[in-house]
Amino acid sequence: MNNNVLIGYKQRDNFVDRLTGTTKLIGLIALSVIGMVSFDTRFLVILTICSLVLFRASGIKFREVSFILSFITAFSVLNLIAVYIFGPQYGVHLYGSEHVIVQGVGIYNLTWEQLFYEFNLFLKYILTVPLALVFLMTTNPSEFSSSLNRLGISYRISYAVSLALRYIPDVQNDYRQISRAQQARGNEISKKGKLTHRVKAAAQILLPLIFTSLDRIETISQAMELRRFGKLKKRSWYAQRPMRRSDYVALLVIALVVLVGLVLFKVNDGRFYDPFK
Repeated sequence: MNNNVLIGYKQRDNFVDRLTGTTKLIGLIALSVIGMVSFDTRFLVILTICSLVLFRASGIKFREVSFILSFITAFSVLNLIAVYIFGPQYGVHLYGSEHVIVQGVGIYNLTWEQLFYEFNLFLKYILTVPLALVFLMTTNPSEFSSSLNRLGISYRISYAVSLALRYIPDVQNDYRQISRAQQARGNEISKKGKLTHRVKAAAQILLPLIFTSLDRIETISQAMELRRFGKLKKRSWYAQRPMRRSDYVALLVIALVVLVGLVLFKVNDGRFYDPFK
């Protein structure tokens, strides 16, 4: 596999890579759900630190995901700005108090409550993104599909998800090849060109990329039909791995984290930790 792909599986020799796809899938779902539901800042800070440590321990290089992280960061900042524009007093409503930092016009007062609420949202973004990247880049797509099937999901759906994950690097490689062909014809879409020209040239790549993708989809579907895929109710998995001690330990840690999050709901009389009381 090309090492320069944006997102794709690459075998790494570390404890994260050695965990089964089932363990990583359960961990991703459980930690993401409890992290998105909880608004206890103390809990979210600890989860975020653990998520970043896990990302570091997984062996993923920052340059491998720098583009997608930049894109997600920009989107997150825009989302936080939009939250303030459309609900500048939402934090005040949640916490039942108002401590004004800057007096604004009308309802647009900058308050500590609103900043605290949006800080919690920002923590949720930092928490979930590394977890998703670790899962995508350390899980073999074939093993992932077998993990989905082990959890009770139809093997047809599981195999479709596996194909989608395998297809991500191919789409990226096709994009690069078409991009280089466009540049060879005089279309400057690198950082040297103007932004408007680069956006227009990048849009011109989409049409051949779509046709290339459709052609590959048709080829794969015909090959699967010739092999009578989906005719039987069950199937075996070549890439399926048995659960090991490390998997059970990881699942136990995940269960404890989720349990702590649920206990905090009772301690805080709800999902929100209120430091303004």
